[in-house]
Amino acid sequence: MGERLTKGDVEKIKAEIEDRKINVRPKALEDLKAARAQGDLSENFEYYAAKRFNNQNNSRIRYLENVLKYATIIDDSSASDRVGINNTVAVHFMERNMDRTVRLVTSIRVNSRRNIMSIESPFGKAIMNKRVGDIVEVQGNDGTSYHVRIDKIENTPDDDSLSISRY
Repeated sequence: MGERLTKGDVEKIKAEIEDRKINVRPKALEDLKAARAQGDLSENFEYYAAKRFNNQNNSRIRYLENVLKYATIIDDSSASDRVGINNTVAVHFMERNMDRTVRLVTSIRVNSRRNIMSIESPFGKAIMNKRVGDIVEVQGNDGTSYHVRIDKIENTPDDDSLSISRY
């Protein structure tokens, strides 16, 4: 089984693949050709840099195509009073007496620095389908547990600021 993706995720991946094939690949090949024309390849840094960039681009295309090939498409709709995909959720960590706002997304769009959490994570699994006021026990991967209270749920529209993870 591959990644669980929403229709929005699939569209973003298709757009990135198309951009890489139509815009990035020709530029990478042009740079490679220009560097190769400079002569001796054994000490030609520009050639190796251009070759590396071209290989990285082709690798990224293959990676994204494989993600799509094996993906499972999931519905990103949820009831307005329940936590779901693309919801921004205000939670209160009971043991630490700390508030935090997180957004739940599919695992391919996670960015922990921006509090964008996966629905596949222990935290995401624990709060999915919960309501405001629910107190949930979250079981960590290391065997520890903590409690969070759901304080607020907002439906967050899918936006372009959430990019597909690089690997």
